[in-house]
Amino acid sequence: MRPITVIGSYNASETIRVLRLPRPGETVMGTGYSKGPGGKGSNQAVAARRLNGEVRFIGCVGRDRSGDEAFLLWESEGIASERVRRVAKHTGTALIVVSEGTGANAITIAPGANLDLSPADIAESREAIAGCGVVLTQLEISVETATAATKVGREEGTLVILNPAPAVPASELNLSQVDVITPNEQEFRLLAGTDSLEGGSAAILKRGPRTVIVTLGERGAYVATESGSYTVHAPRVKAVDETGAGDAFNGALAVALSEGEDMEEAVRLANAAGALTVTKEEVIPALPRKAEVEALRRQTVQS
Repeated sequence: MRPITVIGSYNASETIRVLRLPRPGETVMGTGYSKGPGGKGSNQAVAARRLNGEVRFIGCVGRDRSGDEAFLLWESEGIASERVRRVAKHTGTALIVVSEGTGANAITIAPGANLDLSPADIAESREAIAGCGVVLTQLEISVETATAATKVGREEGTLVILNPAPAVPASELNLSQVDVITPNEQEFRLLAGTDSLEGGSAAILKRGPRTVIVTLGERGAYVATESGSYTVHAPRVKAVDETGAGDAFNGALAVALSEGEDMEEAVRLANAAGALTVTKEEVIPALPRKAEVEALRRQTVQS
């Protein structure tokens, strides 16, 4: 298995649990509170490392306590962080509200240092990217930097995965250097301009990606290529907190593809990782280990 380079965000996350999500203009009393590490990029790096991937992380954090905590996390997880730059801005911060009843969430992000990660940082990290099997990036960094990551990844012959989250208008994204794109349903709708999985995926494929994977939550994932499409069903679990499920999916997908798994089996493993993540509160404590993900994947195949 070749290393995985994750290029993306780190956020210090604060989570409030509520009986139900507030409506616009409404105040809802919380039932619980927690604080910890987060950010799509860092979460995906941890998810991949816990599935035994060799992981390198490229990002930006502030010269503050939250930035210190980020490096402690990566050290404890065994993630190479030499390419993370510290800047004179606050470390990215995410405020998350989670419904006790459904596990659904609402998230607001103040990106801070994440937006200082630049195309120049990617160029300077070319050597780290060159030896990798997979480059995985997202959009909590600037679109220009994410695009630079896909370009360098393609030039160096690595498999490039773009998780287009948070969603941005289709006109802002250059997908010509992307191998696999992994939107959820809301992101897919904005990218494709339609709810039709078949028609929308065909439109996205014409823009460059070789594979479109639309994550469907408890319904699994829809996979489309030029040669056809299929749905990979997800294991049935009871959702406690949906935060981080997409990050677990993408980290697991990167690991499976770096190990040479075919796409259907890679998505099956990613579905299992995402499903296990929603069964626990918070993100980092919920991201699963290899043995439990493999066990759930086997159980899903047999059922």
